[in-house]
Amino acid sequence: LLPGRKVLCLSNMGDDITLKFRQKLLLVDDNLGNEDVAALKFLCVDLIPFKKLESAQSALDIFQLLMAEEYLNEEDTFLLAELLYRIKCHFLLQKLNYTKERVQEYLPEKGRVSPYRQMLYELAENITSEMLKEIIFLLRDHLPKRQPIISALDLLILLEKQGLLTESNVKMLEEICTSVSPDLLETVNSYKREKDVICKLTSLNVLWRNYKRTGKKFLHWASLIYYLFLLLVSLPQQENTLPIKESALPGSTKMFSSPQTFITSSLFNTFIETISFFPLSFLQKLTSYKMDGPKRGFCLVINNVKFDGDLRERKGSCKDAGELERVFTWLGLEVKIYKDQTSKEIKDLMETWQDSKNHINRDCFICCILSHGDSGAIYGKDGELISIRKIMSYFTAKRCPALAEKPKLFFIQACQGKKIQCPVHVEPDAQVPELPSVQQRISPSESIPEEADFLLGMATIDGYASFRHVEQGTWYIQALCSKLQLLVPRGEDILSILTEVNEDVSRRADSLGRKKQMPQPAYTLRKKFIFPVPRDPPPS
Repeated sequence: LLPGRKVLCLSNMGDDITLKFRQKLLLVDDNLGNEDVAALKFLCVDLIPFKKLESAQSALDIFQLLMAEEYLNEEDTFLLAELLYRIKCHFLLQKLNYTKERVQEYLPEKGRVSPYRQMLYELAENITSEMLKEIIFLLRDHLPKRQPIISALDLLILLEKQGLLTESNVKMLEEICTSVSPDLLETVNSYKREKDVICKLTSLNVLWRNYKRTGKKFLHWASLIYYLFLLLVSLPQQENTLPIKESALPGSTKMFSSPQTFITSSLFNTFIETISFFPLSFLQKLTSYKMDGPKRGFCLVINNVKFDGDLRERKGSCKDAGELERVFTWLGLEVKIYKDQTSKEIKDLMETWQDSKNHINRDCFICCILSHGDSGAIYGKDGELISIRKIMSYFTAKRCPALAEKPKLFFIQACQGKKIQCPVHVEPDAQVPELPSVQQRISPSESIPEEADFLLGMATIDGYASFRHVEQGTWYIQALCSKLQLLVPRGEDILSILTEVNEDVSRRADSLGRKKQMPQPAYTLRKKFIFPVPRDPPPS
Protein backbone atom coordinates (compact mmCIF):
# COMPACT_ATOMS: atom_id res chain seq x y z
CA LEU A 1 0.00 0.00 0.00
CA LEU A 2 0.99 3.67 -0.08
CA PRO A 3 3.89 4.42 2.33
CA GLY A 4 2.98 6.56 5.29
CA ARG A 5 -0.74 6.58 4.47
CA LYS A 6 -3.28 6.32 7.24
CA VAL A 7 -5.20 3.11 6.56
CA LEU A 8 -8.10 3.47 8.97
CA CYS A 9 -9.78 0.17 9.88
CA LEU A 10 -8.89 -1.45 6.57
CA SER A 11 -7.81 -4.58 8.40
CA ASN A 12 -11.46 -5.23 9.28
CA MET A 13 -12.82 -4.90 5.78
CA GLY A 14 -12.86 -8.61 5.24
CA ASP A 15 -10.82 -11.13 3.39
CA ASP A 16 -13.05 -10.92 0.32
CA ILE A 17 -11.93 -7.38 -0.45
CA THR A 18 -8.97 -7.48 -2.78
CA LEU A 19 -5.89 -5.32 -2.66
CA LYS A 20 -6.94 -3.65 -5.92
CA PHE A 21 -10.28 -2.58 -4.44
CA ARG A 22 -8.53 -1.19 -1.34
CA GLN A 23 -6.18 0.79 -3.54
CA LYS A 24 -9.13 2.36 -5.36
CA LEU A 25 -10.63 3.49 -2.06
CA LEU A 26 -7.30 4.90 -0.91
CA LEU A 27 -6.91 6.84 -4.16
CA VAL A 28 -10.37 8.30 -3.77
CA ASP A 29 -9.66 9.19 -0.15
CA ASP A 30 -6.41 10.91 -1.16
CA ASN A 31 -8.33 13.31 -3.38
CA LEU A 32 -11.08 14.30 -0.94
CA GLY A 33 -10.81 17.29 1.37
CA ASN A 34 -12.60 18.02 4.64
CA GLU A 35 -15.54 19.69 2.91
CA ASP A 36 -15.94 16.67 0.62
CA VAL A 37 -15.98 14.33 3.61
CA ALA A 38 -18.63 16.48 5.31
CA ALA A 39 -20.73 16.35 2.16
CA LEU A 40 -20.40 12.55 1.94
CA LYS A 41 -21.50 12.20 5.57
CA PHE A 42 -24.53 14.40 4.94
CA LEU A 43 -25.63 12.45 1.86
CA CYS A 44 -25.32 9.16 3.77
CA VAL A 45 -27.51 10.23 6.71
CA ASP A 46 -30.50 8.21 5.42
CA LEU A 47 -28.34 5.14 4.80
CA ILE A 48 -26.18 4.84 7.92
CA PRO A 49 -27.18 5.33 11.58
CA PHE A 50 -26.30 8.89 12.49
CA LYS A 51 -24.34 8.00 15.63
CA LYS A 52 -21.99 5.90 13.54
CA LEU A 53 -21.62 8.66 10.95
CA GLU A 54 -20.73 11.22 13.62
CA SER A 55 -17.64 9.23 14.57
CA ALA A 56 -16.38 9.10 10.98
CA GLN A 57 -13.32 11.33 10.57
CA SER A 58 -12.28 10.48 7.03
CA ALA A 59 -13.63 9.18 3.76
CA LEU A 60 -12.18 5.77 4.61
CA ASP A 61 -14.32 5.64 7.74
CA ILE A 62 -17.42 6.34 5.63
CA PHE A 63 -16.41 3.65 3.11
CA GLN A 64 -16.10 1.11 5.91
CA LEU A 65 -19.55 2.03 7.26
CA LEU A 66 -21.06 1.67 3.79
CA MET A 67 -19.48 -1.77 3.43
CA ALA A 68 -20.72 -2.80 6.86
CA GLU A 69 -24.26 -1.89 5.74
CA GLU A 70 -23.65 -3.81 2.47
CA TYR A 71 -24.02 -0.70 0.30
CA LEU A 72 -20.47 -0.95 -1.05
CA ASN A 73 -18.38 -3.90 -2.11
CA GLU A 74 -15.86 -4.96 -4.73
CA GLU A 75 -18.57 -6.04 -7.17
CA ASP A 76 -20.81 -2.99 -6.73
CA THR A 77 -19.25 0.44 -6.32
CA PHE A 78 -22.18 2.41 -7.76
CA LEU A 79 -23.25 4.06 -4.49
CA LEU A 80 -19.77 5.53 -4.07
CA ALA A 81 -19.89 6.66 -7.71
CA GLU A 82 -23.28 8.29 -7.05
CA LEU A 83 -21.92 10.11 -3.98
CA LEU A 84 -18.89 11.39 -5.89
CA TYR A 85 -21.19 12.50 -8.70
CA ARG A 86 -23.49 14.39 -6.33
CA ILE A 87 -20.61 16.25 -4.64
CA LYS A 88 -19.29 17.07 -8.14
CA CYS A 89 -16.03 15.13 -7.84
CA HIS A 90 -16.48 13.84 -11.37
CA PHE A 91 -12.75 13.43 -11.95
CA LEU A 92 -12.68 10.61 -9.37
CA LEU A 93 -15.31 8.54 -11.17
CA GLN A 94 -12.72 7.06 -13.51
CA LYS A 95 -10.98 5.45 -10.54
CA LEU A 96 -14.16 3.38 -10.11
CA ASN A 97 -14.43 2.73 -13.86
CA TYR A 98 -17.36 5.14 -14.23
CA THR A 99 -17.96 8.29 -16.22
CA LYS A 100 -20.32 11.15 -15.43
CA GLU A 101 -22.59 10.08 -18.29
CA ARG A 102 -22.67 6.46 -17.15
CA VAL A 103 -23.62 7.45 -13.60
CA GLN A 104 -26.43 9.65 -14.96
CA GLU A 105 -27.66 6.68 -17.01
CA TYR A 106 -27.82 4.35 -13.99
CA LEU A 107 -29.14 6.84 -11.41
CA PRO A 108 -32.86 6.25 -12.13
CA GLU A 109 -32.44 2.54 -11.52
CA LYS A 110 -29.72 2.36 -8.88
CA GLY A 111 -29.68 5.73 -7.11
CA ARG A 112 -29.77 5.58 -3.31
CA VAL A 113 -29.67 9.22 -2.16
CA SER A 114 -33.25 10.29 -1.45
CA PRO A 115 -34.88 13.30 -3.15
CA TYR A 116 -35.23 14.88 0.28
CA ARG A 117 -31.49 14.56 0.97
CA GLN A 118 -30.69 15.86 -2.53
CA MET A 119 -32.90 18.88 -1.96
CA LEU A 120 -31.20 19.71 1.36
CA TYR A 121 -27.74 19.31 -0.14
CA GLU A 122 -28.62 21.56 -3.08
CA LEU A 123 -29.87 24.18 -0.64
CA ALA A 124 -26.70 23.97 1.42
CA GLU A 125 -24.59 24.41 -1.71
CA ASN A 126 -26.41 27.66 -2.52
CA ILE A 127 -26.39 29.17 0.99
CA THR A 128 -23.62 31.74 1.19
CA SER A 129 -21.75 32.62 4.39
CA GLU A 130 -23.79 35.83 4.68
CA MET A 131 -27.05 33.92 4.27
CA LEU A 132 -25.89 31.42 6.92
CA LYS A 133 -25.32 34.25 9.42
CA GLU A 134 -28.81 35.59 8.74
CA ILE A 135 -30.39 32.14 9.13
CA ILE A 136 -28.58 31.52 12.43
CA PHE A 137 -29.80 34.91 13.66
CA LEU A 138 -33.40 34.09 12.69
CA LEU A 139 -33.23 30.69 14.42
CA ARG A 140 -31.34 31.82 17.51
CA ASP A 141 -34.20 30.73 19.80
CA HIS A 142 -34.21 27.21 18.33
CA LEU A 143 -30.47 26.52 18.25
CA PRO A 144 -28.22 25.45 21.13
CA LYS A 145 -26.08 28.40 22.22
CA ARG A 146 -22.90 26.46 22.92
CA GLN A 147 -22.74 24.39 19.75
CA PRO A 148 -20.87 26.18 16.95
CA ILE A 149 -22.37 26.00 13.45
CA ILE A 150 -19.63 26.04 10.86
CA SER A 151 -21.55 25.25 7.67
CA ALA A 152 -25.02 25.08 6.17
CA LEU A 153 -24.82 21.28 6.34
CA ASP A 154 -24.21 21.50 10.11
CA LEU A 155 -27.26 23.73 10.44
CA LEU A 156 -29.54 21.39 8.50
CA ILE A 157 -28.37 18.37 10.50
CA LEU A 158 -29.07 20.27 13.73
CA LEU A 159 -32.60 21.16 12.57
CA GLU A 160 -33.22 17.51 11.73
CA LYS A 161 -31.96 16.36 15.13
CA GLN A 162 -34.39 18.73 16.85
CA GLY A 163 -37.30 17.55 14.71
CA LEU A 164 -37.76 20.96 13.11
CA LEU A 165 -37.05 19.58 9.66
CA THR A 166 -38.29 16.26 8.30
CA GLU A 167 -39.03 14.65 4.96
CA SER A 168 -42.72 15.44 5.33
CA ASN A 169 -42.37 18.82 7.05
CA VAL A 170 -40.26 21.50 5.38
CA LYS A 171 -42.33 24.45 6.60
CA MET A 172 -39.51 26.00 8.60
CA LEU A 173 -37.22 25.64 5.59
CA GLU A 174 -39.74 27.52 3.45
CA GLU A 175 -39.99 30.33 5.99
CA ILE A 176 -36.21 30.65 6.18
CA CYS A 177 -35.80 30.72 2.38
CA THR A 178 -38.56 33.30 2.02
CA SER A 179 -36.91 35.58 4.58
CA VAL A 180 -33.27 35.19 3.51
CA SER A 181 -33.34 34.49 -0.23
CA PRO A 182 -36.55 33.74 -2.16
CA ASP A 183 -34.43 32.21 -4.93
CA LEU A 184 -33.71 29.27 -2.62
CA LEU A 185 -37.43 28.63 -2.27
CA GLU A 186 -37.68 27.12 -5.77
CA THR A 187 -35.51 24.18 -4.69
CA VAL A 188 -37.94 23.41 -1.86
CA ASN A 189 -40.96 23.93 -4.12
CA SER A 190 -39.57 21.48 -6.70
CA TYR A 191 -39.28 18.85 -3.98
CA LYS A 192 -42.87 19.49 -2.81
CA ARG A 193 -44.19 19.24 -6.38
CA GLU A 194 -42.57 15.82 -6.75
CA LYS A 195 -44.17 14.61 -3.53
CA ASP A 196 -47.52 15.84 -4.82
CA VAL A 197 -47.04 13.93 -8.07
CA ILE A 198 -46.28 10.67 -6.27
CA CYS A 199 -49.44 11.07 -4.16
CA LYS A 200 -51.53 11.49 -7.30
CA LEU A 201 -49.83 8.51 -8.90
CA THR A 202 -50.62 6.39 -5.87
CA SER A 203 -54.31 7.40 -6.03
CA LEU A 204 -54.32 6.70 -9.76
CA ASN A 205 -52.85 3.27 -9.11
CA VAL A 206 -55.63 2.37 -6.65
CA LEU A 207 -58.36 3.62 -8.98
CA TRP A 208 -56.90 1.74 -11.92
CA ARG A 209 -56.81 -1.52 -9.99
CA ASN A 210 -60.43 -1.00 -8.94
CA TYR A 211 -61.39 -0.23 -12.52
CA LYS A 212 -59.73 -3.39 -13.84
CA ARG A 213 -61.34 -5.49 -11.10
CA THR A 214 -64.91 -4.13 -11.41
CA GLY A 215 -65.09 -3.28 -15.11
CA LYS A 216 -66.03 -0.01 -16.76
CA LYS A 217 -68.23 1.33 -14.05
CA PHE A 218 -68.93 5.03 -14.41
CA LEU A 219 -67.75 6.05 -10.93
CA HIS A 220 -64.34 4.46 -11.28
CA TRP A 221 -63.93 5.68 -14.86
CA ALA A 222 -64.86 9.26 -13.98
CA SER A 223 -62.56 9.22 -10.96
CA LEU A 224 -59.78 7.80 -13.09
CA ILE A 225 -60.09 10.58 -15.64
CA TYR A 226 -60.20 13.17 -12.84
CA TYR A 227 -57.01 11.93 -11.18
CA LEU A 228 -55.29 11.53 -14.53
CA PHE A 229 -56.10 15.16 -15.31
CA LEU A 230 -54.78 16.32 -11.92
CA LEU A 231 -51.62 14.34 -12.49
CA LEU A 232 -51.02 15.72 -15.96
CA VAL A 233 -51.51 19.34 -14.99
CA SER A 234 -49.33 18.95 -11.89
CA LEU A 235 -46.41 17.27 -13.65
CA PRO A 236 -43.55 19.80 -13.95
CA GLN A 237 -43.53 21.31 -17.43
CA GLN A 238 -40.28 22.47 -19.05
CA GLU A 239 -38.19 22.35 -15.91
CA ASN A 240 -35.71 20.13 -14.10
CA THR A 241 -37.11 18.09 -11.24
CA LEU A 242 -35.89 15.92 -8.41
CA PRO A 243 -36.32 12.15 -8.62
CA ILE A 244 -39.35 10.68 -6.87
CA LYS A 245 -38.53 8.56 -3.88
CA GLU A 246 -38.05 4.83 -4.42
CA SER A 247 -40.00 3.82 -1.33
CA ALA A 248 -43.28 5.49 -2.36
CA LEU A 249 -44.76 2.02 -2.66
CA PRO A 250 -43.30 -0.88 -0.67
CA GLY A 251 -41.54 -3.54 -2.66
CA SER A 252 -41.53 -1.64 -5.93
CA THR A 253 -38.59 -1.16 -8.23
CA LYS A 254 -37.65 2.09 -9.93
CA MET A 255 -37.57 3.02 -13.57
CA PHE A 256 -37.16 6.37 -15.24
CA SER A 257 -39.75 8.41 -17.07
CA SER A 258 -37.40 11.23 -18.11
CA PRO A 259 -33.72 12.11 -17.68
CA GLN A 260 -34.49 14.02 -14.45
CA THR A 261 -37.47 12.14 -13.02
CA PHE A 262 -38.16 8.54 -12.11
CA ILE A 263 -41.11 6.88 -10.45
CA THR A 264 -41.99 3.43 -9.19
CA SER A 265 -42.31 0.84 -11.92
CA SER A 266 -45.84 -0.25 -10.99
CA LEU A 267 -47.12 3.33 -10.89
CA PHE A 268 -45.36 4.16 -14.12
CA ASN A 269 -46.94 1.15 -15.85
CA THR A 270 -50.35 2.18 -14.50
CA PHE A 271 -49.87 5.64 -15.91
CA ILE A 272 -48.87 4.30 -19.33
CA GLU A 273 -51.75 1.79 -19.38
CA THR A 274 -54.26 4.49 -18.47
CA ILE A 275 -53.18 7.13 -20.93
CA SER A 276 -53.29 4.59 -23.75
CA PHE A 277 -57.09 4.87 -23.55
CA PHE A 278 -56.89 8.57 -24.46
CA PRO A 279 -56.13 9.97 -27.91
CA LEU A 280 -52.67 11.56 -28.13
CA SER A 281 -54.19 14.86 -29.22
CA PHE A 282 -56.32 14.97 -26.04
CA LEU A 283 -53.31 14.43 -23.78
CA GLN A 284 -51.22 16.93 -25.71
CA LYS A 285 -53.87 19.62 -25.30
CA LEU A 286 -53.74 19.16 -21.54
CA THR A 287 -49.99 19.76 -21.41
CA SER A 288 -49.37 22.14 -24.32
CA TYR A 289 -50.35 25.69 -25.19
CA LYS A 290 -53.38 26.04 -27.44
CA MET A 291 -52.08 26.47 -30.99
CA ASP A 292 -55.15 25.67 -33.10
CA GLY A 293 -56.77 29.13 -33.36
CA PRO A 294 -57.89 30.73 -36.62
CA LYS A 295 -54.59 32.66 -36.83
CA ARG A 296 -51.19 31.77 -35.41
CA GLY A 297 -49.98 35.24 -34.39
CA PHE A 298 -47.59 38.04 -35.21
CA CYS A 299 -43.81 37.88 -35.47
CA LEU A 300 -41.93 41.18 -35.24
CA VAL A 301 -38.38 41.32 -36.61
CA ILE A 302 -36.40 44.42 -35.60
CA ASN A 303 -33.28 44.46 -37.76
CA ASN A 304 -30.76 47.16 -36.82
CA VAL A 305 -28.00 47.22 -39.43
CA LYS A 306 -26.63 50.77 -39.58
CA PHE A 307 -26.02 52.88 -36.47
CA ASP A 308 -25.28 56.48 -35.64
CA GLY A 309 -21.97 57.25 -33.97
CA ASP A 310 -19.23 54.65 -33.49
CA LEU A 311 -21.24 51.42 -33.63
CA ARG A 312 -20.30 49.43 -36.71
CA GLU A 313 -22.62 48.33 -39.47
CA ARG A 314 -23.94 44.80 -38.86
CA LYS A 315 -23.17 43.26 -42.24
CA GLY A 316 -24.98 39.98 -42.83
CA SER A 317 -27.92 40.86 -40.57
CA CYS A 318 -30.32 41.17 -43.54
CA LYS A 319 -29.58 37.49 -44.26
CA ASP A 320 -30.85 36.68 -40.74
CA ALA A 321 -33.95 38.86 -41.13
CA GLY A 322 -34.84 37.24 -44.44
CA GLU A 323 -34.39 33.75 -43.01
CA LEU A 324 -36.57 34.57 -39.97
CA GLU A 325 -39.27 35.96 -42.27
CA ARG A 326 -39.29 32.81 -44.41
CA VAL A 327 -39.31 30.36 -41.51
CA PHE A 328 -41.93 32.08 -39.33
CA THR A 329 -44.17 32.73 -42.34
CA TRP A 330 -43.94 29.00 -43.06
CA LEU A 331 -44.95 28.36 -39.44
CA GLY A 332 -48.12 30.39 -39.97
CA LEU A 333 -47.17 33.72 -38.39
CA GLU A 334 -47.69 37.15 -39.91
CA VAL A 335 -44.19 38.62 -40.04
CA LYS A 336 -43.53 42.36 -39.74
CA ILE A 337 -39.98 43.65 -40.36
CA TYR A 338 -38.70 46.96 -38.96
CA LYS A 339 -35.24 48.15 -40.00
CA ASP A 340 -32.84 50.50 -38.19
CA GLN A 341 -34.99 51.55 -35.24
CA THR A 342 -33.85 54.04 -32.59
CA SER A 343 -34.38 53.20 -28.92
CA LYS A 344 -37.40 55.52 -28.85
CA GLU A 345 -38.82 53.97 -32.02
CA ILE A 346 -38.45 50.51 -30.48
CA LYS A 347 -40.37 51.65 -27.38
CA ASP A 348 -43.06 53.26 -29.54
CA LEU A 349 -43.28 50.09 -31.60
CA MET A 350 -43.71 47.98 -28.48
CA GLU A 351 -46.47 50.29 -27.24
CA THR A 352 -48.25 50.05 -30.59
CA TRP A 353 -48.22 46.26 -30.57
CA GLN A 354 -49.05 46.16 -26.86
CA ASP A 355 -52.31 48.01 -27.58
CA SER A 356 -53.15 46.07 -30.73
CA LYS A 357 -56.57 44.40 -30.67
CA ASN A 358 -55.42 41.89 -33.29
CA HIS A 359 -53.84 39.61 -30.65
CA ILE A 360 -57.25 38.43 -29.42
CA ASN A 361 -57.83 35.68 -31.98
CA ARG A 362 -54.20 34.63 -32.26
CA ASP A 363 -52.29 31.85 -30.48
CA CYS A 364 -48.96 33.47 -29.65
CA PHE A 365 -46.61 36.42 -30.12
CA ILE A 366 -42.98 36.36 -31.27
CA CYS A 367 -40.43 39.17 -31.36
CA CYS A 368 -36.92 38.85 -32.85
CA ILE A 369 -34.35 41.61 -32.30
CA LEU A 370 -31.10 41.76 -34.30
CA SER A 371 -28.73 44.46 -33.07
CA HIS A 372 -25.60 45.32 -31.13
CA GLY A 373 -25.94 44.82 -27.38
CA ASP A 374 -24.54 44.97 -23.89
CA SER A 375 -25.38 43.08 -20.70
CA GLY A 376 -29.17 42.72 -20.49
CA ALA A 377 -29.82 45.31 -23.20
CA ILE A 378 -29.76 46.04 -26.94
CA TYR A 379 -28.76 49.17 -28.84
CA GLY A 380 -31.11 51.29 -30.90
CA LYS A 381 -29.90 52.81 -34.15
CA ASP A 382 -29.10 56.00 -32.20
CA GLY A 383 -26.60 54.16 -29.97
CA GLU A 384 -28.89 54.32 -26.92
CA LEU A 385 -29.42 51.19 -24.82
CA ILE A 386 -32.85 49.77 -24.02
CA SER A 387 -33.14 46.89 -21.55
CA ILE A 388 -34.52 43.57 -22.73
CA ARG A 389 -36.69 43.41 -19.63
CA LYS A 390 -38.24 46.75 -20.59
CA ILE A 391 -39.04 45.47 -24.08
CA MET A 392 -40.65 42.28 -22.78
CA SER A 393 -42.59 44.04 -20.02
CA TYR A 394 -44.88 45.69 -22.60
CA PHE A 395 -46.54 42.30 -23.09
CA THR A 396 -47.34 41.20 -19.55
CA ALA A 397 -50.92 40.09 -18.90
CA LYS A 398 -51.67 43.36 -17.13
CA ARG A 399 -50.34 45.62 -19.88
CA CYS A 400 -51.45 43.45 -22.81
CA PRO A 401 -54.58 41.49 -21.76
CA ALA A 402 -55.10 40.17 -25.29
CA LEU A 403 -51.96 38.02 -24.85
CA ALA A 404 -52.75 36.85 -21.29
CA GLU A 405 -52.01 33.12 -20.83
CA LYS A 406 -50.61 32.97 -24.36
CA PRO A 407 -46.94 32.17 -25.05
CA LYS A 408 -44.71 35.15 -25.83
CA LEU A 409 -41.34 34.30 -27.38
CA PHE A 410 -38.41 36.72 -27.71
CA PHE A 411 -35.23 35.89 -29.61
CA ILE A 412 -32.32 38.31 -29.12
CA GLN A 413 -29.33 38.27 -31.47
CA ALA A 414 -26.92 40.67 -29.79
CA CYS A 415 -23.70 40.56 -27.81
CA GLN A 416 -23.94 40.68 -24.02
CA GLY A 417 -20.39 41.90 -23.46
CA LYS A 418 -17.50 43.95 -24.89
CA LYS A 419 -16.36 43.75 -28.50
CA ILE A 420 -13.94 40.89 -29.21
CA GLN A 421 -11.31 40.96 -31.95
CA CYS A 422 -12.24 38.36 -34.53
CA PRO A 423 -10.82 37.17 -37.85
CA VAL A 424 -12.16 38.73 -41.06
CA HIS A 425 -15.74 37.72 -41.91
CA VAL A 426 -16.53 37.06 -38.24
CA GLU A 427 -17.59 40.07 -36.18
CA PRO A 428 -19.06 40.38 -32.68
CA ASP A 429 -22.37 42.19 -32.15
CA ALA A 430 -20.84 44.22 -29.31
CA GLN A 431 -20.29 47.85 -28.45
CA VAL A 432 -16.97 49.45 -29.42
CA PRO A 433 -14.35 49.69 -26.65
CA GLU A 434 -14.56 53.50 -26.44
CA LEU A 435 -18.21 53.40 -25.36
CA PRO A 436 -18.57 53.05 -21.57
CA SER A 437 -20.79 50.25 -20.36
CA VAL A 438 -23.80 51.72 -18.58
CA GLN A 439 -25.26 48.40 -17.57
CA GLN A 440 -24.41 46.01 -14.80
CA ARG A 441 -24.39 42.39 -15.91
CA ILE A 442 -27.86 40.92 -16.05
CA SER A 443 -28.68 37.25 -16.47
CA PRO A 444 -31.37 36.18 -18.99
CA SER A 445 -33.68 35.06 -16.18
CA GLU A 446 -33.50 38.58 -14.70
CA SER A 447 -34.60 40.00 -18.06
CA ILE A 448 -37.88 38.09 -18.05
CA PRO A 449 -40.95 39.79 -16.51
CA GLU A 450 -42.05 38.22 -13.23
CA GLU A 451 -45.01 36.32 -14.64
CA ALA A 452 -45.77 33.24 -16.70
CA ASP A 453 -45.76 32.44 -20.42
CA PHE A 454 -42.52 34.14 -21.52
CA LEU A 455 -39.51 32.66 -23.27
CA LEU A 456 -36.28 34.55 -23.93
CA GLY A 457 -33.76 33.03 -26.32
CA MET A 458 -30.39 34.76 -26.04
CA ALA A 459 -27.68 34.30 -28.66
CA THR A 460 -25.01 34.21 -25.95
CA ILE A 461 -24.55 34.09 -22.19
CA ASP A 462 -24.08 37.27 -20.18
CA GLY A 463 -20.74 38.99 -20.59
CA TYR A 464 -19.80 37.36 -23.90
CA ALA A 465 -19.91 38.21 -27.59
CA SER A 466 -22.00 36.52 -30.26
CA PHE A 467 -20.69 36.10 -33.78
CA ARG A 468 -21.90 37.07 -37.23
CA HIS A 469 -20.61 36.12 -40.68
CA VAL A 470 -20.73 39.16 -42.94
CA GLU A 471 -22.42 37.16 -45.71
CA GLN A 472 -24.06 34.12 -44.07
CA GLY A 473 -25.50 35.85 -41.00
CA THR A 474 -25.19 35.06 -37.29
CA TRP A 475 -24.45 31.62 -35.91
CA TYR A 476 -27.44 31.74 -33.57
CA ILE A 477 -30.19 32.88 -35.97
CA GLN A 478 -29.02 30.56 -38.74
CA ALA A 479 -28.99 27.60 -36.30
CA LEU A 480 -32.41 28.61 -34.93
CA CYS A 481 -34.00 28.75 -38.38
CA SER A 482 -32.35 25.49 -39.43
CA LYS A 483 -33.51 23.58 -36.33
CA LEU A 484 -37.06 24.97 -36.56
CA GLN A 485 -37.34 23.65 -40.12
CA LEU A 486 -35.90 20.28 -39.12
CA LEU A 487 -37.66 19.64 -35.80
CA VAL A 488 -41.10 21.30 -36.03
CA PRO A 489 -42.24 18.61 -38.53
CA ARG A 490 -41.17 16.00 -35.94
CA GLY A 491 -43.44 17.52 -33.27
CA GLU A 492 -40.63 18.76 -31.01
CA ASP A 493 -41.41 21.48 -28.44
CA ILE A 494 -39.55 24.80 -28.46
CA LEU A 495 -37.20 23.99 -25.55
CA SER A 496 -36.10 20.76 -27.21
CA ILE A 497 -35.45 22.74 -30.37
CA LEU A 498 -33.43 25.37 -28.48
CA THR A 499 -31.36 22.61 -26.90
CA GLU A 500 -30.46 21.45 -30.40
CA VAL A 501 -29.64 25.07 -31.29
CA ASN A 502 -27.25 25.19 -28.31
CA GLU A 503 -25.57 22.02 -29.55
CA ASP A 504 -25.25 23.40 -33.08
CA VAL A 505 -23.83 26.79 -32.07
CA SER A 506 -21.48 25.32 -29.45
CA ARG A 507 -19.80 23.25 -32.17
CA ARG A 508 -19.09 26.28 -34.37
CA ALA A 509 -15.86 28.26 -34.27
CA ASP A 510 -14.13 31.02 -36.21
CA SER A 511 -11.65 30.23 -38.97
CA LEU A 512 -8.82 29.89 -36.43
CA GLY A 513 -10.86 27.75 -34.09
CA ARG A 514 -10.41 30.22 -31.22
CA LYS A 515 -13.81 31.86 -30.86
CA LYS A 516 -16.77 29.95 -29.45
CA GLN A 517 -20.34 30.81 -28.48
CA MET A 518 -23.04 29.32 -26.25
CA PRO A 519 -26.69 30.49 -26.47
CA GLN A 520 -28.88 30.57 -23.38
CA PRO A 521 -32.67 30.29 -23.13
CA ALA A 522 -34.65 31.42 -20.07
CA TYR A 523 -38.38 30.99 -19.62
CA THR A 524 -41.48 31.09 -17.46
CA LEU A 525 -43.53 28.85 -19.73
CA ARG A 526 -46.19 26.79 -17.93
CA LYS A 527 -46.72 24.26 -20.71
CA LYS A 528 -45.00 22.88 -23.76
CA PHE A 529 -44.91 25.19 -26.76
CA ILE A 530 -45.31 23.13 -29.95
CA PHE A 531 -45.77 24.65 -33.40
CA PRO A 532 -48.42 22.86 -35.48
CA VAL A 533 -46.76 21.04 -38.39
CA PRO A 534 -47.18 23.17 -41.55
CA ARG A 535 -48.76 21.59 -44.64
CA ASP A 536 -46.07 22.99 -46.92
CA PRO A 537 -42.47 21.71 -46.91
CA PRO A 538 -39.81 23.86 -45.18
CA PRO A 539 -38.75 26.94 -47.18
CA SER A 540 -35.14 25.79 -47.53
